[in-house]
Amino acid sequence: MFKRCNKCGSKWENRDDFLSDKNIDVVGYQVFFKNLKLGVFLFNHSCNTTMAVEAKFLLDLHDGTFSLERNPDSRECPGRCLNDNIMSPCSSDCRCAFISEIMKVIKNYAASHLPP
Repeated sequence: MFKRCNKCGSKWENRDDFLSDKNIDVVGYQVFFKNLKLGVFLFNHSCNTTMAVEAKFLLDLHDGTFSLERNPDSRECPGRCLNDNIMSPCSSDCRCAFISEIMKVIKNYAASHLPP
């Protein structure tokens, strides 16, 4: 089982089922700067609860490169990874910039995985 809702008991057997469920909305990312794999993506379920999915289970949704540097004190860094809701792409060369790209993939997941 990939995920279970603690409030209503809904279950998703695999990641595809979870990400393509129209009752699930990605709402943000909680960053852990020392190890990005320990951050969590946050999802709202239609039963009015929020669920967390560890980033390591979704990192493969990003097919680009990962930067090794984070520029938190630079004017080039808009600081989107510090916001609760990262929906627009980050414009800086930052190791956290991939997060907004994964959020975009998740937002479009159901539509891109429709049967032919």
